[in-house]
Amino acid sequence: MTSGVFFDLDGTLVDTAYLHTVSWWQAFRQYQRDVGMARIHRAIGMEADRIIDHLLGPGHDRYDDDNIRAAHNSLYAQYWWRVRPTPGARELLQSVAERGLRAVITSSASRAEVEIMLAALDAHDVIDTATSLDDAGASTPAPNTIQVALDRTGLCPAEVVFVGDSVWDVHAAGALAIPCIGLTCGGISAAELLEAGAVRVYDDPRALLEAGDGGLRR
Repeated sequence: MTSGVFFDLDGTLVDTAYLHTVSWWQAFRQYQRDVGMARIHRAIGMEADRIIDHLLGPGHDRYDDDNIRAAHNSLYAQYWWRVRPTPGARELLQSVAERGLRAVITSSASRAEVEIMLAALDAHDVIDTATSLDDAGASTPAPNTIQVALDRTGLCPAEVVFVGDSVWDVHAAGALAIPCIGLTCGGISAAELLEAGAVRVYDDPRALLEAGDGGLRR
């Protein structure tokens, strides 16, 4: 029986996937790394260290890694005031709370970015717990932030479902035997999410909300 619903933030509850894509693309270009946007987009959802290794290869020259991360952070910060919820995001969180379930945020973003996104959602009153990369030290596709959320809430994997928009979310949840419900509002197709192991896929939080209790079943 579901007792808690764990949510990713970027691309799932807030419309930021392409803002990150453009910011990473510009950051790589600043340091003479030519990486296509399509490849970057499919890496969004990983934590920053993993994105760089994934896109440049584990054997790449790491001299500029810190600078590339800093450039991404600086470029992305210019979009903070434009961050908006995905369709139905706040309403879905409200509905989860009204059903007596615990709405939990697990994000691979920094604590500062999580706070910006939570402010855009305006849903502090219905969110039970929120974890970030700062709490876990590593994140998607590693399940660290999800494990921290489990520890803080006292829930076990058999009591929760995860909602995310990337294949990395699916992999992270799967590492803890948590079923992942995929959303395509982050730009990843239903076919890719299902192939990664998502149990069901919806367009966005509103579509998941409209699916009723069946949408959040394990």
